[in-house]
Order: sequence, then structure tokens, then C-alpha cells
Amino acid sequence: MITNMGGPPRRQNDLGRTLSTAAGGARRLDWVLIACVLALAGIGSLLVWSATLPGDGGDPLESLDHLVRHLVHLAVAVVVCLILAAVDYRTVRAYAPIAYGFSVVTLVLVLTPLGAVINGSRGWIVIGGFQFQPSELAKVGLILVLATLLGEPRDGETRPMTRDVLFCLLVMAIPLGLVMLQPDLGTSLVLCAIFLGMLTLSGAPVVWVAGMLSCGALAALAVWWFDLLEPYQLDRIATLMDPAADPQGAGYNSAQALIAVGSGGFDGTGLFQGEQTHGRFVPEQHTDFIFTVAGEELGFVGSGAIIVLFAVVIWRILRIAQGCDQPYPRLLCVGVASWFGFQAFINIGMGLGILPVTGLPLPFVSYGGTAILANMLALGLVLGVNSRDRGFEF
Repeated sequence: MITNMGGPPRRQNDLGRTLSTAAGGARRLDWVLIACVLALAGIGSLLVWSATLPGDGGDPLESLDHLVRHLVHLAVAVVVCLILAAVDYRTVRAYAPIAYGFSVVTLVLVLTPLGAVINGSRGWIVIGGFQFQPSELAKVGLILVLATLLGEPRDGETRPMTRDVLFCLLVMAIPLGLVMLQPDLGTSLVLCAIFLGMLTLSGAPVVWVAGMLSCGALAALAVWWFDLLEPYQLDRIATLMDPAADPQGAGYNSAQALIAVGSGGFDGTGLFQGEQTHGRFVPEQHTDFIFTVAGEELGFVGSGAIIVLFAVVIWRILRIAQGCDQPYPRLLCVGVASWFGFQAFINIGMGLGILPVTGLPLPFVSYGGTAILANMLALGLVLGVNSRDRGFEF
């Protein structure tokens, strides 16, 4: 009998097992979800490019600065997403308190001299040429810690009880209060939507879910009754009720957004051909009002395709959540779905003039380094759950 005492065959076997494991992990990824997100990112890159062209609508090749920066942000975020997807979500869970603590510390730093006021909100940390928006990463930190608290009831209980919900309220109140001090109403609403979505599907007592909704309604009524809104916020609400009331003042953004979307018609004016976009009639078109660029240049067909892509993204994330055997990964996915769904709804509704103007970017589509990184971090968490939870199959 001849035995092979050398090393190469063993190394070849190890390599084969490694490749087989990698292939198996790749097969367990949700490629429909990945394809939809990449499609949104690709469309968003084109829209950002168009929205940042010179005001006279010149040659698209003349101004590539924003596009290059956007693509660099996107490339870095995709790499981070893939790295996170390769990490066992049980390992990520151990670092949830650190992620949450980091987000709270950076939100505090925003309110110090390190913070910078941009578009009326002290929501950025600016150091030299580096800009960082902590409120975006606070969404990821909140999801991680809430999934840990709500997904791991104490004393052998099968669902969160009153003390768990109260502790989660405290955990949520800290970043929420810091974000409201900036002030950033849009992000505050997203944090509340994340909390409510995760609480509703955590199995917590129904009375708490009903109580949260009631408290939210009472808080909105109190803010209105005691006149706690800022003047510009009141103007935005008044504009929503009657967009034509002040078209040159408070209603200017909404009025111009409607004109841009309406001018696109069924199939749009064509990419780089939007007169409203290149005329700079709508402010912040590469960030908050990116959907108006789609409405004008891609028309009903293109903007409708974006909405369909978002619907598929939310569906796939919820499908992954449904297939999870454990509450922690399920709540992780629910939190991400609540975030993406609510924020996309607000941004698109704002562009269509059916919701008040808030400073929320469209996930995966709008320009913004921190926002793109946060979106891809959340996607990496979901992909990590999908590739390792054996309860889910394609």
C-alpha cells in the first residue's frame, strides 16, 4: 500500500473545503435583495450626476466631482457591507452595546464646538475636510441594542415584558432626545418608527403598542396646542395643507418639486435633460429631493420602478425575518425594514407634495457618505442573518 506523506494534497483538500464553504455561503445570500439594492444605487448614481451638473445643463463630463465622491462612498460602503455579512450575527450581537454607546457619544459631540450647522441643523461633525453625520449611524446602533433587549427576554420568558419595554424606552429616549436637540425632526421620526416596528413584532404586550401610538398622538397634539413647533415647521405644515398659499416663500420647495415631477410625464424628459433640475429650481436635489430628478427625467416609468424596487427590498427583508428561528435576528431584520420603509415613504411623499418637507435622504439613492455607509451596514446585518440562519431557505 502506498501512502502519500507529502503536504500538497492536504493543502489542496483544505483549499477545496474553503472554496466549498465560500460557495455555500454565497448561495445562501439573498441575491434578489442584493440585485435590487445595487439597482437602486446605480439609478441613484445617475440621478446624483444629473442633479449636480452645472446650472446651464452643460456637458455631463464637465462636472464629475460629486459623482466620483458618490461612487467612492458607495464602493467603501459595499465593501463594509460584505465584510459585515461574512460575520456571524451572534458575534455582532456582542458588540451591540459598543455600537450604541459610540452613536450616543458622537451625538453628544455634535452639540459641542465640534458640531457644525448645515441646512439649519447642528447634525454634523466637521474636522478639516471630513464630514460625519452621527444620527445616521445612531439608527444602526439603536436597532442592534433593541434587538438584543427585546429578543432576549429574561428569566426564561418567551416574550418581552413590561420591565423590558420600559428599559427599551429609556434606551431609545437618549438618542432621540439628542437628535431632537439638533434639531432633526426627520431622523427623530425614523427612530420612533424603528422602535415601534420592533416593539410591535417582538411579542410585547399589545397594551404597550397601543400605548405608544396613543402617546405619539397626544404628543403631536400637545406640540400643536402649546405652539412648540419652530416657525419654519409651522410653515411647512401650512404649505402641505395649501401648496399654493405661499409659492415664493414657505411653499417654494414643495411647489417646485411638484412642477419638476409633473413635467416628466409618463416617460420623462430623458437623463441629463431636465430643465427644472438643471435650472436649480428645486434645492438639495442630489440629497433630500432626489426623487424629483427621477420624476422629471425618468418620468412615471422610472420613478415607479424605484418604488417597486423599494417594495421588493422591504419584502425580501421581511421574508428573511419570517424565516428566522430566533427572535434576535428576526427583530434585527424588522428594525431595518421599518427604517428603510418609513424613510423611503417620507422622502418620496415629500417629493410628491403629500408630506411635509423633512431632511431625510432616500436610502441607497441620495448623495451622502454617512447615509450610504449606514444603509449598507444595515443591509450587511440582514445578509448576515440570511446566510447563517438555517431556518430560511430560498
